[in-house]
Amino acid sequence: MPARAITLYRQEQTQHQSSKHVVHHSRKSSSQEVKKKQVQATEAMAEPAYTVPAFRERAPEGMQEYQRMAAHFGRDLGHLQQELNRMKVATHEQVKNIEISREVKGMSLRKDVPVEVPKAPDFLVSLRSHTVWEKTPVKLFCTVSGQPNPIVKWYRNDVAIEPLSAPGKYKIENKYGVHSLIISRCAVIDSGVYSAVATNPQGKATSKATVCVRRPQGGGELSHLPGQVPLLSGIHPSKLEVTLLDSFGVTFGTEGESVSLVANMVVVPDLPNLPPEAMWYRDDTLLTASRWAEMSIGGGVAKLTLPHLNKDDEGLYTLRIWTKDGTTEHSAYLFVKDATPTVAGAPGAPMDVTVSDANADYVLVSWKPPNTTHEAPITGYFVDRRKSGTKDWVQCNDSPVKVCKLPVHGLTEGASYHFRVRAVNKDGISLPSRMSCGVTAAEVESDVEVIKIEGKYDIAIRQEELQGVYVTIPDPPTNVHATEINKTYIVLSWTPPSPRGRAPVCYLIEKCEGDSHIWQRVNTAVQLRSPRYPVFDMEDKKSYRFRIITINKYGSSEPSEPTAPIQKVDPYGVVLNIGVPSAPGQVIASRNTKTSAFVQWEAPKHTNNLMGYYVDASVIGSKAWFPCNHRPYKHNRFVVHGLIPGDTYVFRVQAVNAYGLSEESQESAPLFIDAALSTPSAPYGISLLNCNGSSMTLAWKRPKHTGGSKITSYYLDKREAELVAWKEVSPSPAVHRIFTVENLTSGVFYEFKVQAVNLAGVGLPSEPSKAFACVAWTMAEPGPAYDISFWEVRDSSILVQWRAPVYSGEGPITGYFVDMAKKGSSDFVTVNAEPVGHCYLKVTGLESGASYVFRVRAVNDKGVGKPSNVSDPVCAKTLPGTKEISCGVDEETGDIFLNFEACEISESSKFNWSKSYKEITESSRVSITSSGRQSKLTFVNPETEDLGIYSVAVTDTDGVSSSYSINEEELKNVLDLSYNIRHPTVPLKTELNYEILEKGHVRFWVQALKLSSSVNYRFIVNDKAITSAEGCKISHDVSTGIIQMTVENFTKASEGTYTIQIQDGKAKSQSSLVLVGDAFKAALKEAEFQRKEHIRKQGPHFSEYLSFHVTDDCTVILVCKLANVKKETTFSWFKEDDEITVDVPPNPMSGSCSLPIPMFSRKDQGIYKAVLSDDRGKDTSVYDISGKVFEDIINALASIAGSSASELVLQCTPEGIRLQCYMKYYTEEMKTSWFHRDSKISSSEKMRIGGTSEMAWMQICEPTDKEKGHYTIEIHDGEKAHSRTFDLSGQAYTDAYAEFQRLKAAAFAEKNRGRVVGGLPDVVTIMEKKSLSLTCTVWGDPSPEVTWFKNEQEVLSDDRYKITFEGGKFSSLTINSVYVEDSGKYSINVRNKYGGEFVEITVSVYKQGDEIPEPKLGQMSRPAATPKPATPAPQSAKTPTPQTPTPSIKSPTPTPPPSVKSPTPTPAPKSPTPPRSMRSPTPPRSMRSPTPTKK
Repeated sequence: MPARAITLYRQEQTQHQSSKHVVHHSRKSSSQEVKKKQVQATEAMAEPAYTVPAFRERAPEGMQEYQRMAAHFGRDLGHLQQELNRMKVATHEQVKNIEISREVKGMSLRKDVPVEVPKAPDFLVSLRSHTVWEKTPVKLFCTVSGQPNPIVKWYRNDVAIEPLSAPGKYKIENKYGVHSLIISRCAVIDSGVYSAVATNPQGKATSKATVCVRRPQGGGELSHLPGQVPLLSGIHPSKLEVTLLDSFGVTFGTEGESVSLVANMVVVPDLPNLPPEAMWYRDDTLLTASRWAEMSIGGGVAKLTLPHLNKDDEGLYTLRIWTKDGTTEHSAYLFVKDATPTVAGAPGAPMDVTVSDANADYVLVSWKPPNTTHEAPITGYFVDRRKSGTKDWVQCNDSPVKVCKLPVHGLTEGASYHFRVRAVNKDGISLPSRMSCGVTAAEVESDVEVIKIEGKYDIAIRQEELQGVYVTIPDPPTNVHATEINKTYIVLSWTPPSPRGRAPVCYLIEKCEGDSHIWQRVNTAVQLRSPRYPVFDMEDKKSYRFRIITINKYGSSEPSEPTAPIQKVDPYGVVLNIGVPSAPGQVIASRNTKTSAFVQWEAPKHTNNLMGYYVDASVIGSKAWFPCNHRPYKHNRFVVHGLIPGDTYVFRVQAVNAYGLSEESQESAPLFIDAALSTPSAPYGISLLNCNGSSMTLAWKRPKHTGGSKITSYYLDKREAELVAWKEVSPSPAVHRIFTVENLTSGVFYEFKVQAVNLAGVGLPSEPSKAFACVAWTMAEPGPAYDISFWEVRDSSILVQWRAPVYSGEGPITGYFVDMAKKGSSDFVTVNAEPVGHCYLKVTGLESGASYVFRVRAVNDKGVGKPSNVSDPVCAKTLPGTKEISCGVDEETGDIFLNFEACEISESSKFNWSKSYKEITESSRVSITSSGRQSKLTFVNPETEDLGIYSVAVTDTDGVSSSYSINEEELKNVLDLSYNIRHPTVPLKTELNYEILEKGHVRFWVQALKLSSSVNYRFIVNDKAITSAEGCKISHDVSTGIIQMTVENFTKASEGTYTIQIQDGKAKSQSSLVLVGDAFKAALKEAEFQRKEHIRKQGPHFSEYLSFHVTDDCTVILVCKLANVKKETTFSWFKEDDEITVDVPPNPMSGSCSLPIPMFSRKDQGIYKAVLSDDRGKDTSVYDISGKVFEDIINALASIAGSSASELVLQCTPEGIRLQCYMKYYTEEMKTSWFHRDSKISSSEKMRIGGTSEMAWMQICEPTDKEKGHYTIEIHDGEKAHSRTFDLSGQAYTDAYAEFQRLKAAAFAEKNRGRVVGGLPDVVTIMEKKSLSLTCTVWGDPSPEVTWFKNEQEVLSDDRYKITFEGGKFSSLTINSVYVEDSGKYSINVRNKYGGEFVEITVSVYKQGDEIPEPKLGQMSRPAATPKPATPAPQSAKTPTPQTPTPSIKSPTPTPPPSVKSPTPTPAPKSPTPPRSMRSPTPPRSMRSPTPTKK
């Protein structure tokens, strides 16, 4: 057991040595103060620094070992604890005595230091500000010189620090001239300004520093600023143990978005039906569930959702959960920035709209003003109201109010209202604020006393009911005064009269100007019932007095006592706090984290009812300010989040009240954003690189945390493995991370530890190394490589670097092997199959996001040496924002450079450039410049020896680095570009060119990429310099880079070569244009054309020449547009030089004219002209409708027709089956195709194709089964085909064929029936005693039978009536010597087996000497004649239509033309299909062409 205790004691003793201190030459003082230092050393052993916990505070492993053994063997645990403690105390005392003795002995050997000259105190190392976590210690230290030695006293906020006043809180030390103040377990209240005051007889000196304490949770924000986190409202007992895990951090949102704050926790026991009690706070306000905040807790998650962010939601959010031991809580800040305004430059929305002083007469609306950084100042505000239950907002004030509050009157009593506010500036109006909570405009009965009694009833007693005397006329009010005065209005208040009577009262307000006694009513239109009211209509710089009169139904009181004179703006200072606050005082910014800064400031001298502060920030050099908070912040210190690491910022503050924003404070000192300064963490990974038997060469790894400052040196301690005490290796610290320890004893095992030093002090010591044997190395293989580092870490590759072994073995090192394994695995894989001859290797093919470890083995001729220590794990993940090296050429100097911009830097960062991964220190071939985040390597005179890999690494970062390889091709390209820059030419965007302008002017121009204002140039034409003169204008435009020359008179003499010479500074350029031959002729022709065009446009002219347009009804319209016309201007249409007369005369004043061509066809081809003329001139537009134009018109018609085409319709005829497609318009010129079973159909006797103006058809003559199938019509419009399909098969064909047979039989019967073909008149008038012959031609197959009738009685042939029928075609009825009795209705009946026809003739006989009777209406008569009887000539058998025979000479009346009156129809043609030559459905030209006949 004692052996175990001693082992544990040794392990702890490694952490109980005195800390290293920053001194110039030695870590120990002179030997003059041996006794004093002896006491100090004793104190140092008894009271270790804050970085080392005391023995009594530790839980040693020995104690745990005893506990386990006692539990296992059943021994007495208390006895073992006492025994162990006794041994530890005894051993501790022995060690202290040994250390004190050695220290005193060492001091006695040093020489005395000579007495120094008296000197006033001076701080060699001043105090530094610190930002630390809560419950962690902080150490402030300084080094003071002076003679005699100064006495140092410590102060906090100018109050002396007394360690005894707070035992264990403060510890003051003075070791070796280093004065330190240690604050253990810091709390937020320890934040403040600490000062060290050094005093001696020669004077006094002071050093100050700021200590800022913040909580470690919440992403590092300073969450416990005084008065910011809510206090406990009470104790809520809970039996649950709650531990917060991952919690929400600082959050950024925008108005209108949704944000959730989530905290994960572990609850013991976890009962689903009994979640822990959680409370959410914003600043010091307890939040409740509402439409703006949704809360939930359960399943180990507490969540707060803000569904619609407004700036009202900005603040510090705290989650407080009651636990078994009290509460556990977490806080973080939520920032809400303005939404994008609807108008650029408009201000942000106001916030925190509240309603107070609500009564029946008015309510007071107040709000907080928004922050303005780059926006124009706010000129006022509009207040809107909305009744609850409605959606319409009504603006309350006609003009913007300048103060952040407004009394709103004119409300409906008893109604509930919501209010919102909009800010106004010169650019526009902001978005509205979040609406207020609902408020009811109702009178508050202040004179009612409510008495509570047991039960459900209360007793309400009015004040007048207690009055002993019944009052009718009320008394006047008292105590009339102004409770609020500002630049816009004042609020009057008064005490109601007492007694005032039982009748309801109201009030009248009267005012008078100054000391006059002319009183005017103020509220003439408003009946006041509340004892307060805002008054608006007051002139500036005038004072008024006010008085109040009480009125009820019985009458009015006497006026109250008038007030003192009141002014809107108080020049005498009677009313305080008018106007904006004064500017805040000094602003101090200090480091907080890598992305935040701690800003504090002095309060303004004149707060004037301060609402809070706005903090703004600006990046140095940008001159652009941005808001850090968007809601006024109450306290005078603030943590600004969301800053970019490595940038330098300045800050300013503005105070806010109801009148607006104060002037900006002075800017803070520039602050480089990085973590707060602290001592470095402990180095680690101590390794042995070489040993020769009397010395050891050691190396170690840099501390993981440098403390925000560059590590300047390292202190090494050593001890023999069997001893307890540590000895320093050397009084001088090591500058590099490799050190050779001399004067060692061969064969002894040694342990080492290292401490790092930076500007903040000496850091924690490393863990002791493992015991290294001091035995000389004699192996043939090389020793281990060391200092493995990683650069250029990307998602799939890493560059591994290392340093060569110190011990090379028995031969030079020839290469290295690199081994790799995933983190947590011991299975190493060799990356390179062959050893590499340099100390770096780029490892590729890695898995993104995976972590790897590496080791390196050196190789010489004897073999492979021992591997290096395993490296730290490295994750193959590209740093966010990483940028690569870029190669470029300076546009001004032509220098070739490599440029790199770091995504992250610290204040102590440096850019280390390397070639082939060997650092470039001094080189005549390159120069290196760095500024801020950027570093540039510039080549002095680049040549082939500069080819290679260039890399850059940024120190004191998380491996920010990059590399770039320059090859021969790229070097050649940049050298060419550099040459062009150093021997510049004016870069031309376009060469010399020309264009023809109106009036026939010719513009020659060239455009450069850029020109300066001092550019010089000249134009040369045919070796002759041209200057700007009449007829030739030369100019240039620097903004566009255009140089131009305009030639106004371009003639045949202008042919030749045009050249422009440009000189801009050192740069020159020249461009030429050869304008001869055909090129010149074309230019001259175009110039003459433009000249004529200009002349043409001086009179009436066509702005758009003739073109065609097809309407939806398939009418083709020729259209033209006119310009420069007047009333006298005439317009005419022509076709083929023949004027066209249109129904509606054209109106030139309308600006356009049109000529419609309906039912367009091939006949409408031709040359059309439109002529425009008046006294100023004449212009003609010619349009040739033929060829391509005609085809385009037909295609346009086809497009409309095809789109309107109906489905195919089946129609049966006597000749066959017809398929018809109806459309808006059809003409044979359209490209129409018919298909049967995908085979195109050509018009033939079997398949006839035709159409009319309304449809296209295809007829199948004498159909058979072969004609069954699908039929398709396609109408092509030049771009696509419009198709319609019909399936002629099955039942459709059967029905159609039956109908065809029926129609065919009916047509045959109709064709062959008996009929009168012609020859008979309708009416015959004849003189008595003349001979009458009625002759006609008949037809029928077979030959018909003919019967004549008179007055429906058959006439038989006799002596007087002679009936003939010759050849089966000609029939006649002859009456010799007619008489009046022969007048009547005669008829002929022609019939055969297919049918017949009955034709009537009216005969009228008059006596000689009587007046010839007029024929009836519709009848035809001729003068009486006595023609000779003639026999009609027979027609040819082939002619189906017989001719009308010539009347007989005896007939007194000639036969009228059969086409006019004859009822006899002509025989039907064989087919309804017209002949091929007539198949166009186009109507006659005279019916559809607007073109008139020639004159």
